[in-house]
Amino acid sequence: MSHDVLSEQQRYLAQLLEAIQRCAWFLQQSRKKITWPIDGEWLAEHKKNVDYFETLAAINERFAKLQDSIASTMRHSALLAGESTDSFLKVLALFEKQGVINATSDWQRCRAIRNIAAHDYSTDYEQIAEHFNLLNELADILLVTSQRLVAWNAEQLSIYPASPDFSAEFDSIFL
Repeated sequence: MSHDVLSEQQRYLAQLLEAIQRCAWFLQQSRKKITWPIDGEWLAEHKKNVDYFETLAAINERFAKLQDSIASTMRHSALLAGESTDSFLKVLALFEKQGVINATSDWQRCRAIRNIAAHDYSTDYEQIAEHFNLLNELADILLVTSQRLVAWNAEQLSIYPASPDFSAEFDSIFL
């Protein structure tokens, strides 16, 4: 019976790893549609450009989804590695020590910008531009973290994404 529980937990982690690959690739595809950095004045002049603002909304959502997926995967990976998961700070400390994240403060900056995006309804186009420029900058941190986390799970736990459906696309982000 305990073997079934372990297998189930390993399968779940494999699904989380696949979700990370998918989220990372879609985030990167949306980022490619935008010329960075965004200029607030240009944004104000084009405030009714539905395609552009849909792409920005997708970046916001995909950034949040990727960070959530990474967080779930880190917690589950730590659990399967027999590490403490009673606080997320301990999980972050583990993955900082393992080189998956550069610094806990980087993770916290990503979390802060993600939370601001979820609750900020500004119509100041300079602020909107600043927000997305920062989101774009911090997305690189999440993408590198996702790459390192997938690799860490392969090396430490011999657990790989559940399917190869997004593996080539995910790998292409880092070429």
